[in-house]
Amino acid sequence: MRNWLRRPQSGQGMVEYALILVLVSIVVIVILLTMGNQIQNVFSNVVAALGA
Repeated sequence: MRNWLRRPQSGQGMVEYALILVLVSIVVIVILLTMGNQIQNVFSNVVAALGA
């Protein structure tokens, strides 16, 4: 196929990376919202055990 008939796909990879980044950030936010208190308790216990 001739070069002038092909559609440029240079931006396609960046869009895919952006969509993956958005998906990962949504998953992290949901995990932090559901387990936030438990994670905070773990860190509080670690700090208390270190005596700081």
